[in-house]
Amino acid sequence: MSSDPRNGPVPIETEIVMPVHPQLLGHPRPLFVLFFAELWERFSYYGMRALLTLYMVAPLAAGGLNLPTSKASLIYGTYTSSVYMLSIPGGTVADTLIGSRLAVLLGGIVIACGHFSMAVPSDATFYLGLVLIVLGTGLLKPNISAMVGQLYAPADTRRDAGFSIFYMGINLGAFVAPVVTGFLAQHSAFKTLLTRWGFDPNHSWHWGFGAAGVGMVLGLIVFVVFGDALKKIGPAPVRPPGAWKKPALAFFGTLGLAAVVWLSDQVAFTWLRWLFILVPIGVMFWFGRSPIAEVRRFGAIFFFFIGAFIFWALFEQAGTSLNLFADRFTATHVGGIEVPSSWYQAANPIFVIVLAPLFALLWTRLGDRQPSSPMKFTLGLFFLALAFSLMIPAAKLAVAGRVSPLWLLGLYFLQTIGEMCLSPVGLSTFTKLSPRHLVGAMLGIWYLGAAFGNKFAGVLAANFGEGNAQNLDRFFGQQSLAVFVIAGLFLALVPWVRRRMGGVR
Repeated sequence: MSSDPRNGPVPIETEIVMPVHPQLLGHPRPLFVLFFAELWERFSYYGMRALLTLYMVAPLAAGGLNLPTSKASLIYGTYTSSVYMLSIPGGTVADTLIGSRLAVLLGGIVIACGHFSMAVPSDATFYLGLVLIVLGTGLLKPNISAMVGQLYAPADTRRDAGFSIFYMGINLGAFVAPVVTGFLAQHSAFKTLLTRWGFDPNHSWHWGFGAAGVGMVLGLIVFVVFGDALKKIGPAPVRPPGAWKKPALAFFGTLGLAAVVWLSDQVAFTWLRWLFILVPIGVMFWFGRSPIAEVRRFGAIFFFFIGAFIFWALFEQAGTSLNLFADRFTATHVGGIEVPSSWYQAANPIFVIVLAPLFALLWTRLGDRQPSSPMKFTLGLFFLALAFSLMIPAAKLAVAGRVSPLWLLGLYFLQTIGEMCLSPVGLSTFTKLSPRHLVGAMLGIWYLGAAFGNKFAGVLAANFGEGNAQNLDRFFGQQSLAVFVIAGLFLALVPWVRRRMGGVR
């Protein structure tokens, strides 16, 4: 998670006079305000995400919506993909109209309102909450990352270290969130406590959603109370006449794309899903054959786009099929301690915290001998396929009863290795390959790949089933085999892509 698309796009920074900030641990002090604000924002997002699918499929008697797994998975995919798509107009609104700081503040307020809406037990407030969280996250995510970048001059050697500190906050929030909200929503001890207090224990889901809202409010408090120095960062830009046109175009263009994504879920239009993968493949080879070196680089860019799309389509099933496997087929007690299924969502961020420094050290030690960017992408897909193959024997064992948590932990460990190979590389490589005047647009394409991947995570998870483990080995095996084949194709394309990168590693 520390460097994946979920961190939000970073708009292009304009040349500005850098304000002088007090220093803390060798970095501008406002960095640590943004660190804690982002920690609590990610607490709210991942705390709610850990419960979302489980709540939608839970029976009415258990306080859930009693939706079929297929419908719940498609809703989940639409929701998570919309978060990334709305980041594009969200960044544009800040760049042209209100500035990063106000965008972050307004986005946080809207997100908190969304979580508190979901804390009210009704269908209408649930769906209203999802819409508000999408709109708020679209404003907040791209712009809080931009504010971190604006604390450093472009040539400041502390810049990468500053982002590493910031991303540590993301992972700490993502680690703590499922533990807290999962306890409130699922743990028998809290349900017993609710009964003693005179509350309906079946509404414990909404206590978890409410806790996510509290996390966002804490983030806002940190941002406002300790953020005086941030008033100089991300101020509102000068707005010439017609400044509203660019964000309006981005917003309505995103709505149009979202409408196509929604239409692809309708029975008569599921064929549209093929376009999301076939069009980028066609564009990759079209640009890759150009006689102009700069244009050929776009062929390489779409190679990385496709890889990211496929990677997130499996990786982001953490909130759907893998969450359901934890809930229905994985042991609920470990060493006599009750383990709510949502707690397994904390595995990936803790693995990121452990592995990210090791990978940074590995690439540094290897220097010029480290794998090229397309090879790292290939390795990322290989480890993802290996992770899902681990679930084949786990699914077979689940036919006889609940399985050991080690299966899921092993999967998350392998997936995180794949993430370390692919996610940090993608964002960096996109910025290096893109012409300077198109970096913003190319970053939008990178996060569009994340949006499509999240949507297809829901599409794939729709085939998980309604509680029968008989065919789950096929469910995981087909996806694993498909990604092994794709990794093989990527391996074959590595020399072709490197030639089109024009010396960029």
